Amino acid sequence: MAILGHKNNLSIVRKVDFGFYLDGENLGEILMPKRYITENMSIGDKVEVFVYLDGEERYVATTESPIAQVGEYAFLKVNKVEEVGAFMEWGVLKELLVPFSEQKIKMEEGRSYLIYIYVDKLTDRITGTMKLEKFLDKEPSDYIFNQEVELIIWTHTDFGYKAIINGKHLGILYKNEVYQNLTIGQKINGFIKKVREDDKIDLSLIKQGFIKIDNIAKNILEKLEKAGGFLPYNDKTDPDVINAIFGISKKVFKQSIGTLFKQRIIEINEKGIKKVEI
Repeated sequence: MAILGHKNNLSIVRKVDFGFYLDGENLGEILMPKRYITENMSIGDKVEVFVYLDGEERYVATTESPIAQVGEYAFLKVNKVEEVGAFMEWGVLKELLVPFSEQKIKMEEGRSYLIYIYVDKLTDRITGTMKLEKFLDKEPSDYIFNQEVELIIWTHTDFGYKAIINGKHLGILYKNEVYQNLTIGQKINGFIKKVREDDKIDLSLIKQGFIKIDNIAKNILEKLEKAGGFLPYNDKTDPDVINAIFGISKKVFKQSIGTLFKQRIIEINEKGIKKVEI
């Protein structure tokens, strides 16, 4: 069964001057334009294609890979804004439309936004929306403490970052517990810290009960940031220098940068320590 807005493995059934027709089963025959045909393709072969609607509402197949498919989130750039909405670059020839009615703020050409991709039930067209909350699961979650989950950073607030959990629920990363750069649309693994009685979910980038960042590590991070993200000190640096710069022993310094390294917050090399830029 072929699915609109997804990659499908479809069989080539016949050839015409302008391309191949594929067996789209429930969707009927689907044209794959000539531009996507390669020399090794022939009738009877199966090809992996992405299926969408062209400007005349006909099913079309392409071997191009979209940045995201229907049912997924993506951080996409606006190519142009026209009377009906914003058209976004998403990896295939036909741009993805985000109608004005699906924009929470007015989209601007050249800027990127986190959107959800879905099939509009009225038009049967693949559409994008900034109104992600419409597609989040309204049912209570069954996450457990310290469960590892996939996060997509949605937005920055005064409290920290709102993040989408496993593509289904909303959670929050508190800013006083985030020790690395996060960007809108970024995908990162995290952990369930707490599911509250009101079903709101607190998140962490660190597994609870394991590695924690203490005040010494925070101090090292602050010095790193003030220095532009690099300091010429590592586990080979003279103990007296470490004490003079950080006011701690060489042993404590090594433990602290080791903690930051394990959390992928810094890199350690022969020249010093460097803050990881995400």
